[in-house]
Formats: sequence, structure tokens, C-alpha cells
Amino acid sequence: MRTLAGLTWTELTEPGILAVPLGATEQHGPHLPYTVDTEIAVALCERLARARDDVVVAPAVPYGSSGEHAGFPGTLSLGQEATESLLVELGRSADAFAGLLFVCAHGGNARPLARAVARLRREGRNASAWTPTGPPDDTHAGRVETSVMLALRPSAVRAHRPPGVKTPLPELLDELRESGVRAVSSTGVLGDPSGANAEEGHRILNRWTKSLSETLSSLSSLPQDGTA
Repeated sequence: MRTLAGLTWTELTEPGILAVPLGATEQHGPHLPYTVDTEIAVALCERLARARDDVVVAPAVPYGSSGEHAGFPGTLSLGQEATESLLVELGRSADAFAGLLFVCAHGGNARPLARAVARLRREGRNASAWTPTGPPDDTHAGRVETSVMLALRPSAVRAHRPPGVKTPLPELLDELRESGVRAVSSTGVLGDPSGANAEEGHRILNRWTKSLSETLSSLSSLPQDGTA
């Protein structure tokens, strides 16, 4: 596995595709740490790099657009505009690589990330993004993320895992955007983590890794100028 943290510039003889883990620092209920999204993004990039020698993993971007979680102490957010600018400038600086793949594990980054990738591609860069998917009634600190963290770092998962709101996300979006997560869930959980387990977490990680690898294959086949 190749990582920028483990290489010098003279050892980067075949740059390949740069995988950038994109996370967040935000509340994940009373049972998960603030770093869930970043840890998941890093783990997926590392899995990808172990499977493919043309991938180089960048240090993670541990902050993003998390304003919807501002009602909970400890959440740190750059906001959408700053996140978009950060990703555009990061992408522009990665021209030594054959391609750039943002691996984003935080849904709040979706809009600025999409705009950043679109801008980079308009500028002729071979950029793309991937985000994991899950059920619409389990989108934040619920069974999916709790199971994945039990697979990745079980010591970080608290035993007390109260259920949150299980209303499908599309039905909550308007209120979330207007008033934040705390307005719809006092625990900060969207889903029910009570049945989470490590075995399920490993299965989810395997499924996400397969999807991520397919996205990377599409990126690898694009011309260097980013055109389809």
C-alpha cells in the first residue's frame, strides 16, 4: 500500500491515482466518536490501495461542511463555501497524478464536493468522487455506521446506543436544512444503532470497497484531460 505519509517525492516514480479521504469532525450520537466519517474514508482508501498498486492515499481531510450538527458541542465545520474552495485548490495541486478520487464518508459534504469535482473537470482534470450509500432511514450514527465502527475500532463504540429518529431522510431534509439535526433528533442519531454488530460492519465495508473499486476503474479509463 502506497501513502504520501510513507513516501518521499523521489519515491513517487509512478504517481497513479490519488485517493483523498474526505471526512468530518462532528457529533455521532452518544455512542460514537466525532471522527467516524474520517475513519471510514481512510479505511476505504487503504483497502483500495492494498488491492491496487496504482493508488496512492493522501492524508485525510478531517473537516468539512457540518453546519447541520452545530447544535451539538464539539462539532467543527468549515461550511460549504470553504469546503468547496479547499477541494478545488487541493485538486488543482494534484496534477502530478493521473487522476484524483475523493472518497467522502460525510453526506454534508455532498453539495460542495459535487461542485468542486465539476469545476475540476471543467478545467480538464481527471477528478471524481465516491460516497457510500445506505438505507434512507439510517443515515447518521445508526446501525450502518455503528456496525462499521465496531468492525474498524470497537473500543471507540460505547455500549449505550439509544435509538434515534427513523424517519427516512428525504422527509427530514427541509427541517434539517432549516434548523439542523438537533431539531429532529435530540440524540443526534438518525437511525437505530441498537442491533449493530461487527460482522455486519465487515460486510458493509466489503460492499463499499467493491463499489469504490468500480468507480476507480471508471476513473482510470478516462482520458487524462477528464473528458468522457
